[in-house]
Amino acid sequence: MSEGHAHTLAAMSYTQVEALLALDARSIALIPSGSTEAHGPHLPLATDSIISEGMAEAAAKALAARGYEAVVFPCLHYAVTDWAAAFHGSTGLTVPTASAMLLETCLAAQRTGFDAVVLCNAHLEPDNIATLRAVTKQYEERTGQPLLFPDVTRRRVAQTLTEEFQSGSCHAGQYETSIVMALRPDWVQGEVAAQLPEHHVPLHERIAAGAKDFLECGLDQAYCGAPAKATAKEGHETLATLARVTADLVDAHFAG
Repeated sequence: MSEGHAHTLAAMSYTQVEALLALDARSIALIPSGSTEAHGPHLPLATDSIISEGMAEAAAKALAARGYEAVVFPCLHYAVTDWAAAFHGSTGLTVPTASAMLLETCLAAQRTGFDAVVLCNAHLEPDNIATLRAVTKQYEERTGQPLLFPDVTRRRVAQTLTEEFQSGSCHAGQYETSIVMALRPDWVQGEVAAQLPEHHVPLHERIAAGAKDFLECGLDQAYCGAPAKATAKEGHETLATLARVTADLVDAHFAG
């Protein structure tokens, strides 16, 4: 298999996109979906966007190594973020607005001529995940093709990730802090993270019991998990796993 390439859509001209789509190699559009919301006192509001972009970029390199022409689209920085609404800076969209933005972006990539469209997401709020899953169905109804979504909340994917992630107590904890340390260490307040006590919150149980936001779940500082245990090494390892899961999903799609 010949080597492919990883590209950044925002840095390309329209003629470069046109030339790429004219190649014999299969072309993949990777669309990162993030959020702007509180992630503890130590991580930036763009944490989910940083992770989604990092996932897409790592996946693009993995896909290029498998012979694809992979293009990372600009990140969608706003999503359904009702759970963090009580914390300053959190900026959310309604479900209809978020859904329309996601769907239209993915449809635009498909109309442009990409052979497959992949949705990369790191924002795990229940209503946001439900929105993304609904978008995948709407996309297939509109195009007759699947919207590839490596949903990390699905058990088969989650079990490949870290122990903290699988516990569900991972909002701005060791899992997310490690990835941001790997990608944007200058945006992590390391001294603050090092002083934060481990704060285990069984989010799945709290949600099932009827909690509606972070405060009702007991995340009084918008974090749970163990941010003080985070390392850039773990972050790089997690990104490699996310890239492999995404590339495998693309391979499986074309294998039928």
